Amino acid sequence: MPELSRILHVEDDPSIQAVAKVALEAVGGFKVLSCSGGQAALDQVQGFAPDFILLDVMMPDMDGPQTLAKIAQLVDIGRIPVVFMTAKVQPAEIEHYRSLGARDVIIKPFDPMQLAAQIRQIWSSAHG
Repeated sequence: MPELSRILHVEDDPSIQAVAKVALEAVGGFKVLSCSGGQAALDQVQGFAPDFILLDVMMPDMDGPQTLAKIAQLVDIGRIPVVFMTAKVQPAEIEHYRSLGARDVIIKPFDPMQLAAQIRQIWSSAHG
């Protein structure tokens, strides 16, 4: 299984972005690139070469599903798992996100102490 070390996190809320970055770097030991929107992620995804992408659903300008569609044109999302983070967790919505190419959905508010473990679990199932 390839190593999981670099995570691209796309989130427009600075406080959520900060908590996730600390949780993933301090608790998880990952290198995290935080982007505050879809366009910033598109501009940096190839240069950063993430192993995993965490993507907020509700963002201004370009939402998570639109960002995912554009990211999929730049990198192989079959090899780089993409996971949506959202507070909207109806089963039909989760299935819709999966149909767009997302591996899973992490529910907000997330537990900062568990976030790295959740990501590792999704990573393992994607590469198992």
